[in-house]
Amino acid sequence: MLKVIVCDKLSEEGIKILQDAGFTVDCKYKLAPEELKKIIGEYHAAIVRSDTKFTKDIIEYGTNLKAIGRAGVGLDNVDLEAATKKGIIVMNSPGGNTISTCEHAFAMMLAVARNIPFAHMTVKNKGWDRSKFKGVELSSKVLGVIGLGRIGKEISKRALSFGMEVIAMDPFVSQDVAEKIGIKMATLEEVLEKADFVTLHTPVTEETKNMISAKQLAIMKPKAFLINCARGELVDEQALYEALKNKKIAGAAVDVYINEPPTGSPLLELDNIVFTPHLGASTEEAQLNVAIEIAHCIKDALLGKAIRNAANYVQLDTETYKIIQPYFELSEKMGKFLSQIVDGAAKEIKLFYLGEISGYKVDVLTLAFLKGFLSKSLGEDVNYINALEIAKERAIKIEQVKIREEEEYANSIRVKIVTDKEEKILEGTLFANKEARFVKMDDVYTEVYPSKHMLVINNWDKPGTIGFLGTVLGNHKINIAGMSLGRRAPNDIALTILNLDNPLDEKVIKEISSNPNIVSLRCIKL
Repeated sequence: MLKVIVCDKLSEEGIKILQDAGFTVDCKYKLAPEELKKIIGEYHAAIVRSDTKFTKDIIEYGTNLKAIGRAGVGLDNVDLEAATKKGIIVMNSPGGNTISTCEHAFAMMLAVARNIPFAHMTVKNKGWDRSKFKGVELSSKVLGVIGLGRIGKEISKRALSFGMEVIAMDPFVSQDVAEKIGIKMATLEEVLEKADFVTLHTPVTEETKNMISAKQLAIMKPKAFLINCARGELVDEQALYEALKNKKIAGAAVDVYINEPPTGSPLLELDNIVFTPHLGASTEEAQLNVAIEIAHCIKDALLGKAIRNAANYVQLDTETYKIIQPYFELSEKMGKFLSQIVDGAAKEIKLFYLGEISGYKVDVLTLAFLKGFLSKSLGEDVNYINALEIAKERAIKIEQVKIREEEEYANSIRVKIVTDKEEKILEGTLFANKEARFVKMDDVYTEVYPSKHMLVINNWDKPGTIGFLGTVLGNHKINIAGMSLGRRAPNDIALTILNLDNPLDEKVIKEISSNPNIVSLRCIKL
């Protein structure tokens, strides 16, 4: 009989779904890691919320594990790489707490705008100093929404009903999509400059970690408020403390923290900030929804019926998987690369599969590309299963073209992206040793392997430019691991792509950009 362990509190309805399917369900809460290691080998699936962590060493003991389900959105408490290597499907329930989190963020905005928690404590302590708690109205104010996914859209709809003007920042949402809701898209700087209230609704990625720091807080209006019901890592807490203490902004409302609970945080000393203990998904409805959703996911996965909301799985027969598996990494890295190169919000993505590869089920390679492309903005919220749906939500038109005839390579993938600002083309292939290579960008040929740190430069094809780059990087102890050069014609704009052993800091970037031959520069992290 299949056995499921529930490691964190789950609604009874979810447990009943699993029991009715014929599974043995054991609820064992608050187990220490060593205790979990001793028993996890007995189970075929595990369900967690946010408390229990499935680290690499715990997963290694899960000799019978087929699936891990997270009753919620984030998967930061599950080692996805370790689970994937063990062949364990990892699933979440991303849709269950959308309304709950949206309503909590809106409640926090109202609470800080009208000083509700402080006024409540005054009355409770038999005080009545009404003038001390003069607030501000939401009507006619500007709400800045950072991250226009499911929750961001719901927040926007409610803000509009309050008579607010809404502007939003999301690099993967076009103005056309925003206009259908009745809002305007803007850059991060424009949102911070114009908004009276700024609310965060984006996952934590390399790009979004500490996205609100001293520099960004300095841009905000002195009478503005910051609301964070998304992830604690999005905000530099020390910078927020300084901004609130020195009245650089009017106030903040925070539900999530870098360390939870935030014991010892200087923010707790302030009286112009509202706190709640990570309650975004803490409603009866949300708890019920995520429990039911993840229970059905686990049930269907164990019974071999379907794989839904998987973060690390694409369903293919064994033989096909062996053939196209090397292209997964190529496709995903092409997506990640293009997401950091292209300007503007994507409107169309056209994928060409050239050569023998076109004869296989390439839909999964399209999903791999979209996962890579969208992960810059959405991080762990995007996976092979939901990537296409998320792209459609953002009104990105996806098209696949299969061309059986070989062109310059026996097999290659060519991607054309059209945004509201430009058009970009990238072509990639596998060499004989199955190593990925980018072989063409726009109309310039190149030969570069995708690496963790890359520097992409458009420069005038003039003597001394490459020497200048080598000198600057050498002076800063940055080693060049590889280099590819390409150009359309002599004395025209050239393409220089460097593989680096280390990332560049702002000082190095500024020094390189100061050369008049450098037209543009992009630092890429894959």
